[in-house]
Amino acid sequence: QVQLVESGGGLVQAGGSLRLSCAASGIIFGIDVMGWYRQAPGSQREFVASISRAGDTYYANSVKGRFTVSRDNAKNTMYLQMYSLKPEDTAVYYCNNLRQTWPWGQGTQVTVSS
Repeated sequence: QVQLVESGGGLVQAGGSLRLSCAASGIIFGIDVMGWYRQAPGSQREFVASISRAGDTYYANSVKGRFTVSRDNAKNTMYLQMYSLKPEDTAVYYCNNLRQTWPWGQGTQVTVSS
């Protein structure tokens, strides 16, 4: 049974930083491209960033240059370091594989105040 647990969210002022974590269990973590996604109120879930097993990364234009995705395959954990946060980054952040085939976790709320 695949389980994804996101953590690290919180309330931060614009310009601040947060580091999110995604802990995965019940899977062979290292074989898949992993991704971060977010969903703001009233909006559809959107792609934020992805990272391959080898460490190749890809970012949505809206976060490029401000967010950094990384992973530790030995710990079955992925991270999202977020800098220069903006109010429009406010959302619930989720992780999943790039195909979004695993059960979604509860997400972690990020709120950026202006």
